[in-house]
Amino acid sequence: MTTNPIGVHALVWVGDTGPDSLAYAIGKTKATGFDLLEISLHDSANLDVAAAREALRTAGLGVACSRGLAFDADVSSDDPAVVERGEKLLHDSLATTRELGGTHFTGALYSALGKYGRPLTEAGRRNVVAVLRRLAQEAGGHGMTLGLEICNRYETNVINTAADALRLADDIGEDNVLIHLDTYHMNIEEDDLVRPVREVGDRLGYVHIGENHRGYLGSGHLDFTAFFHALGDIGYQGPITFESFSSAVVMEGLSNDLAIWRNLWDDGEDLARHARAFIAGRLHTSRAR
Repeated sequence: MTTNPIGVHALVWVGDTGPDSLAYAIGKTKATGFDLLEISLHDSANLDVAAAREALRTAGLGVACSRGLAFDADVSSDDPAVVERGEKLLHDSLATTRELGGTHFTGALYSALGKYGRPLTEAGRRNVVAVLRRLAQEAGGHGMTLGLEICNRYETNVINTAADALRLADDIGEDNVLIHLDTYHMNIEEDDLVRPVREVGDRLGYVHIGENHRGYLGSGHLDFTAFFHALGDIGYQGPITFESFSSAVVMEGLSNDLAIWRNLWDDGEDLARHARAFIAGRLHTSRAR
């Protein structure tokens, strides 16, 4: 029996977070055996928080929230007005996560989600540290954690490796700032899928499982056996959330930011059932050694 909550990203089900869409996603998440639903807050203006919280409670599901920022609300900017807009978005999103009943707020909280044309500046990095320190202190007052999701070079210039994320977390200096590993991004930036897990160790707070092409788990070339054994080696018991995107389900804006240009699947339910069994099986075998 697994101890990790196994989650699924809402974009496996629906392309927005309007009331009908989220009710559908919650129902499907429960029906396919997951423990947790991850909701991207890029569409939070359409989110009925009270209704979603009640639906999640009724279904007995946990919730985590994630987001990145936009270039006009980027806390890694050198422009104070842009940083201020980004900081407000982060605090609003933290409040939404808490109101939904979640304790994990994660993602590219430190920058816009997109291709940068230059390296991060020293001033920009100082802004990231200052903003996330304040956000972490607010989160800590509510018993919540922040996740620094490590994304690839085409989606951020702030942190691309586990080593980058650990340095940033150290500079923020708050114990509730944890590391979020994602196998899709690790495949691009890390030497392998094992060393970063061991490097992060007990500071690992959230995991995204995704194939190298974001399709069906096991249909690409990632060494998930080694990755799950590494999770077992460090005793990780936090959420493991399946993340997959296809042009079959589109959230305008986010899908463009993530370059979802083609169909990798058409049937979200079949994809999700397969992923749930795949993750549970790897967890079981990694602990049976």
